[in-house]
Amino acid sequence: MREQGSVTPQDEGHFFAAMLAAAQTSSGWAFEQVFRTYAPRVRGYVRAHGAVEPDELTNDVFVAVFRSLPKFHGDEAAFRSWLFTIARNRLVDERRRRARRVETVPEDITDSIEMSGGDVETEALANLGGEWVTGLLGQLTPDQRDVLLLRIVADLTIDQIAELLAKSPGAVKALQRRGLVAVKRVLDQGVPLERPVDV
Repeated sequence: MREQGSVTPQDEGHFFAAMLAAAQTSSGWAFEQVFRTYAPRVRGYVRAHGAVEPDELTNDVFVAVFRSLPKFHGDEAAFRSWLFTIARNRLVDERRRRARRVETVPEDITDSIEMSGGDVETEALANLGGEWVTGLLGQLTPDQRDVLLLRIVADLTIDQIAELLAKSPGAVKALQRRGLVAVKRVLDQGVPLERPVDV
């Protein structure tokens, strides 16, 4: 029996569908709700990838989303995948603009990343200090970092990440496993990595 006041996945699906339909007709409350719901994760994602102006880039992502929203069709999971595809494309554009600069990851990354729990490594990352997480992310290979952030921050499935990164699901699983093994090694040993680890 369902507890009074509890929200079911079906309720959430109905709310998302109503919010999406309203946003597609340029409803102000729906635009605000979409932004408030997803902007923290997008901001965390672009910050983790070293965006120079994460707030500005996040705003750019949502401008692109709102412009293209009338053409979008799909459920909430498909929306997240589409949203982070746009965010990743904006990151690529930004990197091209600053191709000669050294990429850095801000120290206060954990302030803007909302991580979903479920395993020891994820929970440990969520609870560690920003400087340590910054150092850890900087030591993973770019592919490992991308896969872990898309799984943890964006909460995308293996198949969604595979499509976004143009890799096979098997390759994404391998990158996730290697990234988590590298994280676990640091957690077990309590020492920072000195170079990107590809195990």
